[in-house]
Amino acid sequence: MPLKKYIRDIQDFPKPGIGFKDITPLLNDPIARQETLAILLSSLKDKKIDKVIGVESRGFFFGILLAEALHAGFIPVRKPNKLPFETISATYDLEYGTDTLEIHIDAIEKGDKVLIHDDVLATGGTAKAVCELVERLGGEIVQCNFLMELSFLNGRDKLGTNEIFAAMTY
Repeated sequence: MPLKKYIRDIQDFPKPGIGFKDITPLLNDPIARQETLAILLSSLKDKKIDKVIGVESRGFFFGILLAEALHAGFIPVRKPNKLPFETISATYDLEYGTDTLEIHIDAIEKGDKVLIHDDVLATGGTAKAVCELVERLGGEIVQCNFLMELSFLNGRDKLGTNEIFAAMTY
């Protein structure tokens, strides 16, 4: 199934000059959604995963589905002041500014095997910040997992030796 046909390009969103990849058509189609989940899971055969991180907000959609399929815990990583318990944070650069992400301090136990999932690997700033949070809490990153990678932005360069998987590449 050609999943890219379910990704809609929106020009000048959220700022002029940005080409946004809209995944709502993919989410709206149950067959495409199931196929996408199967592709994401195919990269995880024989890997032990204790926790799946979904990165706010579009990483939540498949992050929770991955956690369910892997019988793993789910951890939301969110923008500041969205989580109710004590957190640690990391600030990072986006292709159109800076932002901060937070995680609960008790979300990961030392040695937990962690899958990080987000919708897009672009410049790599978001994923790098999440990797930093996982490592600060003592987790071991098994894979950084994405619906799509915008390879022309070289985001994987920021992720060091972490394993990276994307269901689609642009």
